[in-house]
Amino acid sequence: MNNKNSRCACGLAAFLSAMLCIPGEMVAVPDAPGQRAGEVSRVIPLVNIARGGKTISASAKTVVDWQDVVNTQASARARIALDDGSVLNVGSDSSIKVVKHDGGAQQTQLELTYGKIRSQAQKITKPDGKFEVRTPAGVAGVVGTDFFIEYANNSMNVIVFEGQVKVCNLAGACVLAKAGQMTSVRSGNNSEPAPPQQATLDQLVTASNDTIAGVGQSAAAAGAGVGAHLGVLATIGIVVGAVGAGLGVGLTRSGGSRPLPGCANNPKCG
Repeated sequence: MNNKNSRCACGLAAFLSAMLCIPGEMVAVPDAPGQRAGEVSRVIPLVNIARGGKTISASAKTVVDWQDVVNTQASARARIALDDGSVLNVGSDSSIKVVKHDGGAQQTQLELTYGKIRSQAQKITKPDGKFEVRTPAGVAGVVGTDFFIEYANNSMNVIVFEGQVKVCNLAGACVLAKAGQMTSVRSGNNSEPAPPQQATLDQLVTASNDTIAGVGQSAAAAGAGVGAHLGVLATIGIVVGAVGAGLGVGLTRSGGSRPLPGCANNPKCG
């Protein structure tokens, strides 16, 4: 009996010693499903959440957890309010996974498999904080707060509304896009991100309207934000009328001492 107890004690001691030798990152608890990230604040029907092998029909107030995959069908939109105050506007025919969202630590990881999303993230103030959106082509990391990402046809397209966004391919080559600029990177060949260039007015407005989560919703926040966020001395008024699940857009511009982005030699700016 004593020998048996002695062997058990020795075995336990050896196991504990081995555990102490394993680096902390190897024994850290993985990001577990079920931890709350936020909730759906607005939805146009045909939005589902894939969770643990099940599919949940999303509606307003539906909780979004870590590891959830939000899928929008044709003509569907969703707005997700993350718990730190950040907002995700998901366009139609899109799929995004909320890998992780720790508001206290400012650690957010999203994966856009396909489709469009506009992220309005809280400003990163912690040295190790990050807000990243990964696609099959690359990664966009927030340095500012408001940006649009589309992944389609093996290409990741990024438009920045406010602040700055670091856009990298999967090999680690990066560019820094500022407010009013756009860039892109293709997947599969490790091509470097395109040099940032000024987005046109049409591109800015389209990116805003493609992610509005509300039939008949006024796009004043999105459209006027194009001017306000970019520091442009102009007023943009956008009225969105709903036709079924689609959105119709009318655009007016008034005043301003500087032209709107992309308006040089552009007759549409009027």
